[in-house]
Amino acid sequence: MTDWNPALYTRFEDERTRPARDLLARCLIDSADGERLSIADLGCGPGNSTELLARRFPKARITGYDLSEAMLEAARERLPHCAFERADIAHWRPGTRFDLVYSNAALQWVRGHEALLPGLLSHVAPGGLLAAQVPDNLADPSQTAMARIAREPAFAPYLAGAGEAREPIAPLHTVYDWLAGQAQGVDVWLTHYQHPMESAEAITQWFRSTGLKPFLDPLPEALKADFLERYTREMEKAYPARSDGRLLLGFPRLFFVAKKG
Repeated sequence: MTDWNPALYTRFEDERTRPARDLLARCLIDSADGERLSIADLGCGPGNSTELLARRFPKARITGYDLSEAMLEAARERLPHCAFERADIAHWRPGTRFDLVYSNAALQWVRGHEALLPGLLSHVAPGGLLAAQVPDNLADPSQTAMARIAREPAFAPYLAGAGEAREPIAPLHTVYDWLAGQAQGVDVWLTHYQHPMESAEAITQWFRSTGLKPFLDPLPEALKADFLERYTREMEKAYPARSDGRLLLGFPRLFFVAKKG
């Protein structure tokens, strides 16, 4: 895929950061007074989640990791006192253990969670936490419309395999089983957010910087606008206006916090 666009991503920053706040609220780490925790923020993006971590743990040594140079540049500008490094989560081997390995809406872009999640937990220090949330919306209209449009004759020649970029999220009990063998305790839950959106076009703009990327990037420029127009029409049908004229975008997200034994 082409590089990520921080400006597009942060257009809905408050909504995107809400799950990060909810996840952080469950990150209860035992530490001596004044002890400097070591924290890794995987898929830190433009630094919105890293900023939450820095406020919650002001004495911590925090390193944000991302594969996008554009996102890392935005994060460094936002948080010059934190460290940021380019890294692919699928091949992340930090060479040290962290008190908290945290990830907000990034692991869905890494395939093979059965091996990935225990692997990430192995980089957590004893008594520390692996905490993450991932969108669990592949069955929702906002996502199924992308795959359906991609099969239309105008787009199909360019989009074979575009729907395979994301990892299908496993059921709660399966995620628990993957982590429980290495963990002292595992907390796993699902939250179904409802985001009021001003229009179907706003829903399109939300996903343009994330879920739509694998479908837009391979298309010639002339077809990108056509795909977005088709998608917006599908969103108009899938998310009817509510009593105040706005649309409710349902967004389920899976959370887990595992404490390393």
